[in-house]
Amino acid sequence: MSDNIMTKQGYEDLKEKLRRMTVYDLQDIIKEVMVAAAHGDLSENAEYTAAKEKKAFIETRIREMEQRLSGAKVIDTSTLSSDRVVFGATVLLQDDDKGEEVAYTIVGVDEADVTLGKISISSPIARALIGKEEGDSVAVKTPGGVRNYSITQISFK
Repeated sequence: MSDNIMTKQGYEDLKEKLRRMTVYDLQDIIKEVMVAAAHGDLSENAEYTAAKEKKAFIETRIREMEQRLSGAKVIDTSTLSSDRVVFGATVLLQDDDKGEEVAYTIVGVDEADVTLGKISISSPIARALIGKEEGDSVAVKTPGGVRNYSITQISFK
């Protein structure tokens, strides 16, 4: 599966982040470079050097986001339905080890945020869940050891 797959919402969010970086962040750092350059001798101007490095970082990040967006395979998850776990599914899991329930939505690499319950399609949990059905059990190898989950619900938003 492509590492450049993303949900429609993830695509729009990345597009907005790119716009903010281009319109605000890059313009702000250009001003910083100009102010630092006005301080004189550029060969010994740490403020100028730092501002130029920050500008280069932002420009690199902008190019990376432009590449990700141009090559993105966007999937509208609201049109999906399946009885199996696939990209875009929200999966309700029973943690068999802790007895707790947890919900994860399987999204693209660029939009993953575990604090929001969004896990990357390339994460160990997502890889273990793909293709499974409600009622299936999965064992996931994590840095903390093997975790056992039961799939209680699969839905799409």
